[in-house]
Amino acid sequence: MHKLKLHSVSAIDELARPSHTVHISLASPAEAFFTDFNKTEPLVIDAIVPAIEARKMMIRTHVRLKLVVDELGQFVGVISAEQLSDQQILQEAASTHGTRNDVLVADLMLRKKDLAAFDISEVEKSTIGDVVNFLRDVHQQHCLVLDSENHKIRGIFSASDISRKLRLPLDIQEQSSFARVFGAVS
Repeated sequence: MHKLKLHSVSAIDELARPSHTVHISLASPAEAFFTDFNKTEPLVIDAIVPAIEARKMMIRTHVRLKLVVDELGQFVGVISAEQLSDQQILQEAASTHGTRNDVLVADLMLRKKDLAAFDISEVEKSTIGDVVNFLRDVHQQHCLVLDSENHKIRGIFSASDISRKLRLPLDIQEQSSFARVFGAVS
């Protein structure tokens, strides 16, 4: 193992910058703004993880949404930080006459049958402004991207990632249910 050491920055005056800057705006291609799972490993969680543990993990890592997989690693749904709130966990435990420790991610997640997504073929023809307007209209922070030709979840748009890249605040008031929103637009 290589041991690292710290160096003083007191004599450093400049920041490194890309030699070729790309101007991005709401007119930029949407494809440049989504997290592409062909390039970045998706954030996943097993359906059988206790909800309390999943909540702690998401708080610790500052993650608001994870893709849920079964024991074979197959996509089965999504879980948000909101769905893992203490209130949701307690409600689920009460409805099943169990304890908080008995509630699993699978009990609170939104199942894939209740979700909708953009197709990558549409994303390739869209601007990020189109995506932002859609997310605002449906009051969602996230939207999945699928590759219907290859039968895969290809990636995800995140309003916070878009905002960060554009260096613009995006005012998207999140509704309480991913499923309710996409049920209305499907």
